[in-house]
Amino acid sequence: MAERKINRLKVVLAEKDKTNRWLAEEIGYTEGMISRWVSNTKQPPLEVLFEISVLLKVDIRDLIESNSHLFKKV
Repeated sequence: MAERKINRLKVVLAEKDKTNRWLAEEIGYTEGMISRWVSNTKQPPLEVLFEISVLLKVDIRDLIESNSHLFKKV
């Protein structure tokens, strides 16, 4: 059975009680683009992921990998 991919951006936005609209306004992208990112249709550039991680006050690895516990935090 294939492992189901979980979109970390979608999860973190929900955990932080933030919307796609809020994120779009904060980083200057359209809601449509954010929607494509959270549905895994497209992926944001790494620089944008970094900006999002700063806004949401999370480690960038939390947005990239659902198994972030596998990475050693320094």
